[in-house]
Amino acid sequence: MKRLFSSSPWLILALSLMLLIPSYPIFAQSSPLTITPDATQKSGPTGSVVFYTLTVVNTGGTDLNLKVVTQGLNTWAVTTDPLTFTLPIGGQKDVIVAVAVPATATNGATEVTTVQFLDATTATGLASVALTTQAVVPPTPTYPPSGRPLVVMESYGIEEGGPVTPGQEFGLRLRMANVGLGAARDIIFTFSGEGFLPLNTGGMRTLSGLAPNERQDVVQRFLASPTLSGTLATLTVNVTYNDPASTAYTTTLTITIDLKPPYYASGPARPTATPTAISRPQLVVMGYQSSVDPLQPGSTFALDLEIQNLGSSNARNVAMILGGGTPSSDQSGTPGPGGISASGSDLSTFAPLGSSNIVYLGDVPLGQTLKTTVQLIVNVNANPGAYPFKISFVYDDEKGNRQVNDQVITLLVYSLPQIEVGFYRDPGPFQAGMPTVLPLQVTNLGRKSAVLGNMKVSAENADLSNNVSLVGALEPGGYFTLDVNFTPFQPGPQDIIVTITYTDDFNQPRTITQSLPIEVMEAPVMETPMFPGEGGLPAEPSAPETFWDIVWRFIKGLLGLGSGRPQPTPMVPEMPPEEMPVPLPARPGGKG
Repeated sequence: MKRLFSSSPWLILALSLMLLIPSYPIFAQSSPLTITPDATQKSGPTGSVVFYTLTVVNTGGTDLNLKVVTQGLNTWAVTTDPLTFTLPIGGQKDVIVAVAVPATATNGATEVTTVQFLDATTATGLASVALTTQAVVPPTPTYPPSGRPLVVMESYGIEEGGPVTPGQEFGLRLRMANVGLGAARDIIFTFSGEGFLPLNTGGMRTLSGLAPNERQDVVQRFLASPTLSGTLATLTVNVTYNDPASTAYTTTLTITIDLKPPYYASGPARPTATPTAISRPQLVVMGYQSSVDPLQPGSTFALDLEIQNLGSSNARNVAMILGGGTPSSDQSGTPGPGGISASGSDLSTFAPLGSSNIVYLGDVPLGQTLKTTVQLIVNVNANPGAYPFKISFVYDDEKGNRQVNDQVITLLVYSLPQIEVGFYRDPGPFQAGMPTVLPLQVTNLGRKSAVLGNMKVSAENADLSNNVSLVGALEPGGYFTLDVNFTPFQPGPQDIIVTITYTDDFNQPRTITQSLPIEVMEAPVMETPMFPGEGGLPAEPSAPETFWDIVWRFIKGLLGLGSGRPQPTPMVPEMPPEEMPVPLPARPGGKG
């Protein structure tokens, strides 16, 4: 031993320091806590909160009173739930750590948060874990400069699944999409419905924007009123939004909520209490279709409706009120047994034709589906847009009580341009192989201006040029002309096809196609004359006359031999020998 101490002075120094610091044991003791985080590193967008779940287990031999303390490198806000708790031997507890990512953080900035678990009595550290949070700056969405947005609801559902129980909370999730060509901004959702009480937000949710073809979910929590009865209820969602030019748009959505059949039972359970379900019919429009597509102001159309009884009993003496209505009441305000009032019906846009807005359907048994057709007309003063159309069903239940179901369907009204294509003057005869001009004119016959795209002219068995042009805006009664170079290849009847593109009121591309029939004649055959002025072949041209030719003709004139200029020799076609004419023999005749 003496030799060991004399040869190891550093060992002697270390043992002396251990004796001077008795509060630290020579061998570290194991912690009575085990901490298992769901993740030690996460990222989140700026302005959001990142959550960590720490599972703490007491592996020691005594119960522990714990306190949670956090410390970070930066100034990011950190909260824990719970802050203090008691953990028995072998007990387990989940601790939630929330790290708020500042809205001003730069992309890629990190925060290291140390979470310590202390003994609440002695403030001794038992265990700790380090959590790293990274900030991510979301990219700024880009929106196209033009085009109208169109926000629609693709689907909806209950977060808890299954039908909603009256008296309980539930979450309604909407899947919204922008199917238009422009960006939608400042989207506001307002929820309203009898028997549905909005929670937390006052019945209003918002989205900052939706780019074209973008989809986002909107969740709103409700408390279903205990007074709700039946198996179905409706909820209305009003959607307002703007385009990049601050033009406002509004859409009204109607959502059907499935309800669990309520039971008449209240207070403590009693041996003699028997719950009784409410027996009530429920008429629902399962589908509808218009005979005219698209609908325009002044259009007369047939609306086919498919109606089904989804309630729990039969519906008797069913009457359908177009535009909405209620049963008539007596002086006390009680609904009468057979009267129906349609004075409050909204028929300003769609009005019935051939009959009133009350249609009797008779009895509709439970689960049965019936189809009916009504004739309607679109008001000529209607502007293009999506119009909700209310339909009320008034009927009697099994006990003779008068019931009312309101349904809302949506009809789209377009205002398409009224265009006529023709010739602004008589184009004259058309001959095969001869170039000519097609004097085309496009006239706006509608009562409002129209913005048209490219105009293209085409035809079969013909050559065309200068046949494509942009039309642009046409005022009511205005026109646009285009002269097209046209050369037909063969005679006979032929169609000139004029195609004009444009965008309708819902930013969907459409095409106008009109046909102009014409008649192409045969080209005339030109005959070649034999001799000049006699319908024969042209004469062979003579050679130019020289100075000596003129002197020679002068001398011949002095001698009486003729001074006339020689005429050109006619071109005589060559004929085969068998077709040469045979001269007739000369007949003797007298002199004279």
